[in-house]
Amino acid sequence: MKTGADHLHSLHDGRQVYLDGQFVDDVVEHPAYRNAVRSVARLYDFQAAPAHLERLTFVSPTSGDRSHRCWHLPRSYAELVQRRAALTAWAELTYGFLGRSPDHVASCLAGMVMGLEVFTRHSPARAQALHDYFTYARDHDLFVTYVIVNPQADRAKGVSEQADAFVAAAVCDEDAEGITITGGKMLGTSTIMANEVLVTSIQPLRPGEEPYAFTAAVPLGARGLKILSRKSYEATAVSEFDNPLATHFDENDAVLYFDEVKIPWERVFTSRDTDMCRAQFHDTPAHIMQN
Repeated sequence: MKTGADHLHSLHDGRQVYLDGQFVDDVVEHPAYRNAVRSVARLYDFQAAPAHLERLTFVSPTSGDRSHRCWHLPRSYAELVQRRAALTAWAELTYGFLGRSPDHVASCLAGMVMGLEVFTRHSPARAQALHDYFTYARDHDLFVTYVIVNPQADRAKGVSEQADAFVAAAVCDEDAEGITITGGKMLGTSTIMANEVLVTSIQPLRPGEEPYAFTAAVPLGARGLKILSRKSYEATAVSEFDNPLATHFDENDAVLYFDEVKIPWERVFTSRDTDMCRAQFHDTPAHIMQN
């Protein structure tokens, strides 16, 4: 059962975080993030408490251990209500001010798996990769965030028409082991305090923009991944009395830059299919579940 201490320990993974032009070597203790990180850790301690265990968690069918109900795939109205109650209990701990708490992207992934046949029509191998990754993330109770929007450059042009083809993250190489991506994605809310990131595009893509049409999961300590943090409201909070929200609930946002990051095929769920990037959100329950 994942606890707050487990989560804090998991953030020491070698991630490259930059704030105000400086490298941050420890997000757990840095004054720009430490309180928000502990607000997330509190969620895991809350679910692990005996008084809340049954309401907030369920037994994984694969590991036999307990995970938060955000990873549960409901099959009835009663299970939907049960799942919602667990999400509500977490939200009440932060007054709803952690919009990218761990249940958000977990719900997105759950919705994708609930529509797995959509991925199977795209590629049985990619569908199997998604199923296996979901099982892994559920059994480890991972905090997964996502980056699904491209950085803005020339707004009069599409993603493939920019002066630099790698302003937005795109596949720059592909081999038998996986894909390699280069470029930026945003807005990585809660990336600072998450374990992994789902990288894809929710913005419409056109035929010819296949290098940008991929969906993959990347550990935030992956080699070549740089996390470029916006300024921290927590760091400039005068006191808990004066800034009660910024002191504890500044999830932060970040631009993620992928500097030739290699992603193995077992972590790639969509590959070079512009329509599939749309379908994964809207032909499955993903968009409904995450929002």
